Parts: sequence; C-alpha cells; structure tokens
Amino acid sequence: MQHHLSDQEIIRRENLQELRNLGLDPYPAEAFPVNALAAAIRAEFDPEAGNFQEVCLAGRLMSSRVMGKASFAELQDSSGRIQLYISRDEICPGENKDLYNIVYKKLLDLGDFIGVKGYAFLTKTGELTVHVTELKLLSKSLRPLPVVKTRVNEETGETEVYDAFADPELRYRQRYVDLTVNAHVKETFLKRSRIISAMRRYFDAQGWLEVETPILQPVHGGAAARPFATHHNTLDMALYLRIANELYLKRLIAGGFDGVYEIGKMFRNEGMDRTHNPEFTSMEIYVAYKDYEWMMRMVEECLETIAREVNGVTTVQIGENLVEFAGPYKRLSMFEAIQTYTGVDVSDMDEAQLRDACRQLHIETDPSMGKGKLIDEIFSEKVEDYLIQPTYITDYPVEMTPLAKKHRSKPGLVERFELFVNGKEIANAYSELNDPIDQRQRFEEQLQLAARGDFEAMAMDEDFLRALEYGMPPTSGLGIGIDRLTMMLTNQHTIQEVLFFPQMKSEKPQVQEEDATE
Repeated sequence: MQHHLSDQEIIRRENLQELRNLGLDPYPAEAFPVNALAAAIRAEFDPEAGNFQEVCLAGRLMSSRVMGKASFAELQDSSGRIQLYISRDEICPGENKDLYNIVYKKLLDLGDFIGVKGYAFLTKTGELTVHVTELKLLSKSLRPLPVVKTRVNEETGETEVYDAFADPELRYRQRYVDLTVNAHVKETFLKRSRIISAMRRYFDAQGWLEVETPILQPVHGGAAARPFATHHNTLDMALYLRIANELYLKRLIAGGFDGVYEIGKMFRNEGMDRTHNPEFTSMEIYVAYKDYEWMMRMVEECLETIAREVNGVTTVQIGENLVEFAGPYKRLSMFEAIQTYTGVDVSDMDEAQLRDACRQLHIETDPSMGKGKLIDEIFSEKVEDYLIQPTYITDYPVEMTPLAKKHRSKPGLVERFELFVNGKEIANAYSELNDPIDQRQRFEEQLQLAARGDFEAMAMDEDFLRALEYGMPPTSGLGIGIDRLTMMLTNQHTIQEVLFFPQMKSEKPQVQEEDATE
C-alpha cells in the first residue's frame, strides 16, 4: 500500500508533471560526461595555475539560495560537496526559457540529481566555487531528504550538527538516506572495503589461493550453530545455508592446494544483538604443513599490516580503550583464563561439577549442555569482558572443538586459539584434525549432543570423512569475523553500523488517515 503523501511530496509530483508539460524529461537516459569530483577540485585547485577550467560534475542538489538573477547552490557527489554559482543570463541566454523555468520557477527540488559544466574559481570571500555554464536535470527526487542543520559554537568555533538524521531504526532501514545526509557514515564503509582489500593483498602476497565454496550445503558443518534450512525442488532434498565453509576448504587442502582462503557470507539462525547478525561476513584460510603456533604469528603480522594500511597506525581507539594491534599478543590457556578471572579451577571437573560451578557463578544452564558448552558459558560470561588488548585464548577442552587436532602434550585438550579484542572474539584457529578415525568419533559425540536437544551440534559429514580417509596433510586453519574486525578498526559499537543493510523486523505498513477511521 502506497504511503500517504505529504504536502511536500505532492508539490514535487506537481513539479515533475510541469517538467513533462514543458517537454523536459525528468529521467533522461543518456550518459552525462563527468570528468571531475568535488573532492579532487577542493584538493588540487590552484587559482594561479588556472586548472579545472572545463569541469563536468554530477550529483545531488543539496541547497539553493536565489539572489536576483544569480543563485548559489551546493552539489554533493560521491566524494563530497562543492558550491555552485549559477547566473540566469549565462545558463538561459536569449529566448531559452525552459531552463529558466526549471531554475527560477523552482521546478528543481533539493535532492534532485543534476549535471553541471563550468569552471572553478574563488569567490571574493575565498570560497572555492564552480561557475556553472550549463545545467541539466538528471533525475527528479520525489521525496524530500531530511534537513540536517549545522551551527557554529561561538565559544569553541566548532561546527555542530543538530536535527540530524540519527534515529537508528530509520538509518538502518533507509541506508540510502543515511549515506546521503550523514557524511561520516560513508567513511566507515570505505574503511570496511580497505580492510578486506588489505587482507586479500596480504594473503595473495603469500601465494595463497582465493576460492569459492557452496553456500547451499547438504550437511551443515564447520561450526557449532543452528542453520537456516531450505528445500531444493528439483533434487527433492533438504539444503542448508552454510554456517561455515571450513569442511569444503579442507577438502581443497586434501586435493593438493597448499593454501586456500575465502571471504564470504555465512548464515546462522540465532539471536541478534549488537555483535550478531543472522548473515555475516567471514574470512577462512587453511595452510598446509602449518600448526596453530605458526598461525598465531601470522595473525599478528596480518592484523598489524591491516591496521597500518587502513588507519596509518597500529593503535586504535575503541570506545574508552586504546588498543594496540602490533604483536606479540598476550597468551592464556582457556583454563588459566577462567581461573584468573573467577578463581575456579575447572580443568579436572566432570559435567556434574561444571553444572555446580555454573550455579555458584550464577550462570544459567540447560540439560542439553555438555562439558564443552558449560565451560564455554563460564568463559563467555565471566572472562571475555576483561580481554581488552589482543589476547590469544589457547588449548581448549576437546569437547569444545570437534574439528581440532588433539594437543600434542596436554591430554584432554586440543590445539586451538581464539583471538579476543576489546572483550569480543574476532578470530578462531586450529591445528586441524586430519585423523579420520578420531574425526568420526568426534562427529558421533556431536550426534549424541544433538539427541539431547543441542540445536547447534554438528551433523555427520560422510563425504568429508571420506576426504580425510584419502589423506589430508597437517594443516592450520583460521577464521576471522570481518564485521567485528571492521567494528574495531572504525570504532563502532554495533554490528549494524558496519553492515549496509542489517537484518531488521518487517516494516509496519503506514496506515492512511482515511483507513484509521474505519
């Protein structure tokens, strides 16, 4: 149902019709020959050199001030804003009244996309401006943009924003408006792109191959998470949106690649909060003939490189904390971390003792939780928040990690680490389990947990076991959450701020006034 039109929207539709009545196309098809961006003109214009004397710009009309036969306006393109000077007599010579009607009968509205040709100059007050010699309407805007106002603080001299488009609900639903009126938002997403590019360059420089693996999978595996299920009609079979790509990437290592990685979307049918979205971006990499000790050193080097490329320094302000991404990072075993921050030694506890420890620590549990889940609950509830500087938590109980190799010297543990920064996990890595007999037994233990009601338990993957039976070399694997890493390197506190289009509840339809009285 179409929403109830406001007075401004009605006026804009009237302007649209009048443009058509004048024989002017409000949505022309031909390309406009853009040859400059506002930011480049601002950065490089030299009045003595006389550069930028034949520029073509295109973007949104963001403000307009008519002053007799001239007007000043502001155009915003993908790089920022620049002032325009428009002279009626220059752009509407002789009997050319069509353009006069557009500009001076105010058929142009704020938010319209326009194209201009002209030359750069400095006004008498020293403001960089483009003197417009030609103007063309490129696309009509039928809804008014929110008006974000600014004022100068007389005491500090700083420009302050008020009446901002700041409501998170509206910003996330209408990201196209958010990006248009809140200039700082675009910078977050530019940095997100640079983070991914820097990571990809680092891996490519090592000779590792970027690959693609299935998103629709017949067996959900590679992580402990509840999947989204669907059905393929032609094959008449159940399929799952991937919760991880681990088992496919390890198949490629078994197939003879020395290093493979993938950056892509994962999907988990679980709760949402400020660090969780049902679909998220993950990077997973697997390198043959390496172990988790090697991987810790690689992660330190990789993240330091990314921080430098994106922010120019290795220190990052995250909320109240100044975090140092240059290595080496602190290391604590899982049991050491729990004992350090709770005073409880869980290293030799059985399931019953762990449940009792949870009760004493006021941690809720349910009957589906085995030893691994109980230890994980203690850690997440009582330890994570203290891990501000990058910290490796190592050597997890075997029950917590069905896909990792058993520790070479510590019975009951596996060779695994997670990297925590600012109280949140951003990376997970193993010395990968490549013993097919051991792996089958771990899968069978997961099936027992599933029978107890654990919806996140892994399924049996017979084809993956077959790949291991053919043989997979010793391998280290790593997963990094791109969204969380971006949150940290851009100092954002919710995952929604680093996703263009975060998942949200269905938007309630707007009820028209006449419907509300029925």
